[in-house]
Amino acid sequence: MTRIVIAGGGVSGLSLAAHLAVTDHRHPVVVVDDASKPLGDMTWASWSDRPGLLDAAASRWFERVRVHVNGRTTVLPLGRYRYRVVRGDDLLAVVRRYTDSLRHFTFHHGHVDRVEDDGVIVDGRHMRAKWVFDSVVGPAEQPPADAALSFRGWQVHSERAAFDVETPTLFDFRTPQGHGASFVYVLPVDAHHALVEHTSFIAPGAPQDVAAQREALAEYLADVVGTGGHDVEREEHAVLPLRSAQSPRRNGNALTIGVEAGMMKASTGFAYQRIQRDSAAIAESLRRHGDPFHLPASPSRFRMFDGVLLDVIRREPAQLEQAFGALFRFRTAEPALRFLDEATSVTQEWRLFAGMPAAPYLTAARHRLAR
Repeated sequence: MTRIVIAGGGVSGLSLAAHLAVTDHRHPVVVVDDASKPLGDMTWASWSDRPGLLDAAASRWFERVRVHVNGRTTVLPLGRYRYRVVRGDDLLAVVRRYTDSLRHFTFHHGHVDRVEDDGVIVDGRHMRAKWVFDSVVGPAEQPPADAALSFRGWQVHSERAAFDVETPTLFDFRTPQGHGASFVYVLPVDAHHALVEHTSFIAPGAPQDVAAQREALAEYLADVVGTGGHDVEREEHAVLPLRSAQSPRRNGNALTIGVEAGMMKASTGFAYQRIQRDSAAIAESLRRHGDPFHLPASPSRFRMFDGVLLDVIRREPAQLEQAFGALFRFRTAEPALRFLDEATSVTQEWRLFAGMPAAPYLTAARHRLAR
């Protein structure tokens, strides 16, 4: 029987395993992971307007978000959308509910050295496979990054009951803008605990300014949140390349998945829901066509939109706040979230863009089209 190997047991590997498990096939599936990135340390947030296979993994659901843009704080209902939080251990537990009862699903502890056309090399040994889904090694060459997303997050304990338990802050621009277009994101756990994250769009290859990020977080907690004092229980940070161009995915019988496949949206840094849709499409392609390559293509204009936005804010960082203000100027966040989900019509997009200054975006678009 055909063996399927999933290289990597993170969010993309586990999500694909669950979708394969509920698809009508009996090919042996092996998930290979070396546990170098503990799932217990990972949390993902996303929005969705429909039920999903792994909804049971969500530990929190929100019906509204707070935004502070252009000097104004607004709490916006999400319309048909819901904002959810998924922790790594919960995701694994839900995925195992689908896979543990299936004898043809196995989890193998090992390090994927490289991906080949007929399988993978795991700890120096060849594991043969008909199809390989790679979230670890990635393509030999990636498109150049348009920008980078630099974030530093603190899990904090506040002395005061300072956090709104029912409302995450999607973005708040009350933070210094001297190191690129920046905002603060707040994900509450309870009234005294939250993840508070400082996010900046910076030039590709630029280093993180650790001291400036920590100072910005401390100022935000003291002056905006009003914690009355806080303890940092844990810190997380990363610099993620943002690419508007499509990453190459297929190499023979291997298909790249997850962030390595370009599932992280360049204009937002969100990936979880895109990974769910891609996982469902791969499983459906295998069921209907016998291969994983019949996947729907997103309209190319959305990659153009992402690239143009990154070009503009790299040159004029203040444009990010204006862009977010235009997208989230309606009575609910639904129009903006639908656009960021790449599910809008051209007419809807023109309505959203009407609140944005045309000149910098038209200039950036002309430069891109002339390349």
